[in-house]
Amino acid sequence: MKRYTDLVADALTRVREIQPWDLRNLLAEGRKLVLLDVREPAEFAMLCIPGSINVPRGILEQSCEWDYDETVPQLAASRELDIVVICRSGYRSALAADVMQQLGFISVVSLKTGVRGWNDYEQQLVDACGEALDADMAEELLAPRLRPEQRKPKVS
Repeated sequence: MKRYTDLVADALTRVREIQPWDLRNLLAEGRKLVLLDVREPAEFAMLCIPGSINVPRGILEQSCEWDYDETVPQLAASRELDIVVICRSGYRSALAADVMQQLGFISVVSLKTGVRGWNDYEQQLVDACGEALDADMAEELLAPRLRPEQRKPKVS
């Protein structure tokens, strides 16, 4: 039986990752990029990389195609553009980038370490209103919030 980390590792055999400093350099060069954040809307509203669009992982496939209720025109029209897929830590983005490649997107990469790494690299994050967040506040918002029932049961 495969586990989540196995699926991510498999996707990473086909997906290219870039580091936060690579993304910063591409943006500084003025490269036209589609920054696609695949986190859930509530996560995206708390903080995001400026200029990114939010398409949750759960509706990604339909959002990439024309003629669906979930179609995101900016995304459906971007099959030949450079796309950087972003999530919290780089796992969902790897899975999303893999799917997008299967759907015919020709230049899609995953941001290794996600917005957590972007924040660790001390790059700007903003909230839903576009207001800049300081790194400490962002760190607090990005911290794992596992509840006791979400932890693997201990074997007696």
